[in-house]
Amino acid sequence: MGDGAAAPACTAAHGTAFGAVPVNPRRGTHLSQHRGGGTTVTTPRAEHHDEPLGIGDASPRLSWRLHSDEPGWRQAAYEIEVTDPATATTTTTGRLDSPDSVLVPWPGEPLRSRARRGVRVRVWGAGEDLPTDWSPRLWVEAGLLRAEDWRAGFVAPTELPGTDETAAVLLRHSFVVGERPVTARLYASALGMYELELNGRRVGDHALAPGWTSYHTRLRYQTFDVTDLVSPGENVLGGWLAEGWYRGRLGFAGGTRGIYGDTTALLVQLELGYADGRVELVGTGPAWRCAPSPISSTSIYDGEHYDARAERPGWSRPGFDASEWSEVRVVERDPSTLVAPTGPPVRRTEELRPVAVTTSPSGATILDFGQNVVGRLRLTVRGEEGTHVRIRHAEVLEDGELCVRPLRSARATDGYVLDGSGPRSWEPRFTFHGFRYAEITGDADLVDVVARVYHTDMRATGSFHCSDPLVNQLHANVVRSMRGNFVDIPTDCPQRDERLGWTGDIQVFTPTAAFLHDCAGMLSSWLRDLAAEQLPDGTVPFFVPVVPARRWNDSPSPAAVWGDAAVLVPWELYQRFGDVRVLRDQYDSARSWVDRVARDAGPDHLWDDGEQLGDWLDPSAPADDPAGGKADPHLVATAYFARSASVVSAMAGVLGETADEERYAALASRVADAFVRRWVGPTGRVEDDAQTSYALALRFGLIPPGPAREGAGRRLAELVRDGGYRIGTGFAGTPVICDALTESGHVDTAYALLMRRECPSWLYPVTRGATTIWERWDSLLPDGTVNPGQMTSFNHYALGAVADWLHRTVAGLAPAAPGYRRLLVRPVPGGGLTHASASHDTPYGTASVAWCRADGELGVDLVVPTGTTATVVLPGRAPVEVSSGRHHWRVPFGGSPS
Repeated sequence: MGDGAAAPACTAAHGTAFGAVPVNPRRGTHLSQHRGGGTTVTTPRAEHHDEPLGIGDASPRLSWRLHSDEPGWRQAAYEIEVTDPATATTTTTGRLDSPDSVLVPWPGEPLRSRARRGVRVRVWGAGEDLPTDWSPRLWVEAGLLRAEDWRAGFVAPTELPGTDETAAVLLRHSFVVGERPVTARLYASALGMYELELNGRRVGDHALAPGWTSYHTRLRYQTFDVTDLVSPGENVLGGWLAEGWYRGRLGFAGGTRGIYGDTTALLVQLELGYADGRVELVGTGPAWRCAPSPISSTSIYDGEHYDARAERPGWSRPGFDASEWSEVRVVERDPSTLVAPTGPPVRRTEELRPVAVTTSPSGATILDFGQNVVGRLRLTVRGEEGTHVRIRHAEVLEDGELCVRPLRSARATDGYVLDGSGPRSWEPRFTFHGFRYAEITGDADLVDVVARVYHTDMRATGSFHCSDPLVNQLHANVVRSMRGNFVDIPTDCPQRDERLGWTGDIQVFTPTAAFLHDCAGMLSSWLRDLAAEQLPDGTVPFFVPVVPARRWNDSPSPAAVWGDAAVLVPWELYQRFGDVRVLRDQYDSARSWVDRVARDAGPDHLWDDGEQLGDWLDPSAPADDPAGGKADPHLVATAYFARSASVVSAMAGVLGETADEERYAALASRVADAFVRRWVGPTGRVEDDAQTSYALALRFGLIPPGPAREGAGRRLAELVRDGGYRIGTGFAGTPVICDALTESGHVDTAYALLMRRECPSWLYPVTRGATTIWERWDSLLPDGTVNPGQMTSFNHYALGAVADWLHRTVAGLAPAAPGYRRLLVRPVPGGGLTHASASHDTPYGTASVAWCRADGELGVDLVVPTGTTATVVLPGRAPVEVSSGRHHWRVPFGGSPS
């Protein structure tokens, strides 16, 4: 039965065929109805910003989405109107014949610093004479785009007696305003971390600002609209300043302090605009004053301690006596390094209450929040003055007590000293923890407690559901691990003395990440740091930003999988978001990496020399040697060399770099040929006979079609079966093995691998109560004890990269053109599943696929966003092309699921 001939096939099977994507109410989309009633246009979007205030692009590209009740409706033209509120002038592009609606060029003169523009769009459909109504207006405002726009200076506290170097300090400045301004913009940054108050009220809702970048070259600033906080008369700006990533301890094996400098400092520039056009500036400078804060110590790894007895009531309000506060000193910092954010900030996104409260054998109160989270607690407590409440955090319990050994040297302990004034609520400001359990000790009454979840506030864009509850939990664990580790940078883990931006982890996980959340802005920023930290010879560090670490980034050597992030992360962002600029911005970095590897490989094109991490954390590797897996590390390196050379060629093609396109394509071909000559026999047998080696060779297309490729596919399936369908791969092989099996005709083996519950497997942690993805397949051993290894995190997203296969193959929803302008819908049912579905909020709108199987039929429901098309491949049917709208099929499909 063909397109449109059946009712929605899967609705009855599992509620609704089209799962809803979570929407942040702060970002609710407004629609403008076409006066003909059929087409709507959303509010435009500038670059990858949901809140385009203080952006760093002078010519921000614009995107909008369309929805039409008419199947197959296509945009034929658009018109953009730009309004300048300062001059009350409006300009339009007039009608521009183009089907483009994603990241289209800015239509007017480049914005100057602080410029504000209103933008709205209307479109024409193919064959239509009348346009839609105008979309709602988007207000775009530029930040400070030039170094000379910064007139305030960084101020650092002078030495304050009785304070530890890890203490946070308070800074304040009083100023007088003659009349209420019509606009007030506050631009701020810090060497360290900061929070601001204006007249006693918190400025913004950002956490851990200004975030972590390669501070020597790039330091973010934030922009806040504080118009409603400024009043005629005396006003007070106040700031909390802590060392954060800038000066705090970072790295394992004891870590290093003061990596970026030994002085913390605050930068604030408040610009007040008046009705007559005057602008008044209030900024950090010598007139500011500082004093100790109640935060006696604060550390990313070790936690935060707060003494309520040291509070200074009213310190950021008018009328406070600061005559005894200390002077500050101005410190030099090149303002050209200040950059505006390209993505959202870290925010509190959720609150969780304990699901259980128990008493440990040692007598401590332990709170169980039911899931592994990243954030901190907010306590409300009552007790005598001087009472100390201590909070320790851990991901798991062992023998009824917190298991803190996996934290290594991170103390992850917060403390609060009561002032005896009655119930008081408190939450740390400048730290975060990875935990499910919190131990609270101290002679105080616990009135209330919640766990507050923090992460980069990315918009959720993807969902997946199927008939197997364990697979659904696995997917939920992937989502939670991503959120917990996307804390301004993509970290490896959020709990121990590490929390670093490992390049290999995000390299393998980017396809999954880009489906689940709109991470384009965040990862684009991180890639700029990668390029900034890349060595002149092209070597990519193991983690970005770089911190000193013995063996790793002290004198880094190029390593496959990790260094390939320079190529494969921007390429995946381009594929998922359709953003050509990320390729242009990262092209030199990507090319430099491949050229570096080519020099190491030499004329035989085999990268078979030097230390490699290989298939990191292969379960067969010794506990004390995570790189000692079965796959030949130089085979892995050469396979990745071929893959990255091929992708750089593709990048060059997109960018119009014809000579490079041809050169890197030829290089990739030579590397693939060398790979086969060195490691692959005529029957497809790979020398080391490792699952990862076959998977990489197949997935990267290194073995050409023919008997050898077919033999390699068969052998991979044999190895998986002979291994009892238990996982036999690590970081390199795990993301690709299910695809390699599927593409070589062994989809049943891929499903058997997915569905295995015994250790090591994807579902083993789920059966052990995991709520996030583990670093090791056996972070918790079958006997219930915690793995004794030094690397035992219970929140690592890398091995959750299998979710990309769930989206593309199990549910059958994949991009067939950059940005999902064309979809590939090819569900491959198996594994005993009776139904599966996925939805993704693409740049063009929400696409969704849902299928169910019963009584020898496969029913498929599909929604294609307006302005896009889909290639649909169903079992036993030739591919068909469909346009936007809702589509339904029923096709014969074997018998009932086994």
